[in-house]
Amino acid sequence: MTAAPRQARQLGLALCTDCHCLSRMPALRPREQARCPRCNQVVWLRNPMAAQRTWALLLTGALLLLPANLLPIMTLTSLGTELPDTILSGVLRLIRNDLWGIAAIVFAASIMVPVLKLLGLLVLQLAVQRGWRLSAAQGTLMYRFIRLVGRWSMLDLFVIAIMVALVDLGNLAEVNSGPAAGAFAAVVILTMLAANTFDSRLLWDLVDE
Repeated sequence: MTAAPRQARQLGLALCTDCHCLSRMPALRPREQARCPRCNQVVWLRNPMAAQRTWALLLTGALLLLPANLLPIMTLTSLGTELPDTILSGVLRLIRNDLWGIAAIVFAASIMVPVLKLLGLLVLQLAVQRGWRLSAAQGTLMYRFIRLVGRWSMLDLFVIAIMVALVDLGNLAEVNSGPAAGAFAAVVILTMLAANTFDSRLLWDLVDE
């Protein structure tokens, strides 16, 4: 007996990544692209450029992570004295002021989440390209978790925006964003784009190889 197909592509079916319509792939001529019957977007059995795009976004995000953590992310000016803070020094300042809860939230959202997202995507990307025997179900769960927590990485920038708006006492006290804010925002956006360009269907291909 012939084994039943385990994947949609073995039946000639492809999922549109925009509207999630499952459709049959037509017979294509050279340089012809299949289109989704619902939204008319290009569909592939597997995205041919997913690996290159994910690597480019991951590497750029990893490089920008250095200035995002080493440069000041905000500067408090009080009575003419400037007190610049990096993300980590800001967390330590919150701890010294006994604001442990806020410090934990900022540390998790601004340091742990971006680093874990980069490491998680790196593991998934290497598993696909190196053919590691990673559990497809666990890999998919990791991928969904990475996409879910990505938006919370912007918490630090929200805190800075609120402080810049609220703390403006003229010459007494003022808060300004630092050069690390732009780099940190870029890291968050790049990791979110990397998660979106990663083709999670490749994880399930490893099971059938």
